[in-house]
Amino acid sequence: MGLPNKDELAGKFDQAKGTTKETVGRAVNNRNLEEEGRADHAGGKVREGFGKARRKVGEAIEDIGEAVRK
Repeated sequence: MGLPNKDELAGKFDQAKGTTKETVGRAVNNRNLEEEGRADHAGGKVREGFGKARRKVGEAIEDIGEAVRK
């Protein structure tokens, strides 16, 4: 498994930010902040998934290249 790329890291950050906003929104009874947090969290999951897929494609291409060189 390779190192996480920038999309994976940004996705994780967005998820954490979203969870924080949700929690604070619930604590201060601010529905808008809570919903914004849910949206950030969901967007972070999508971005992380995109990053993982991009990394796996890159790894597969590297594996093909190594197989061709042999």
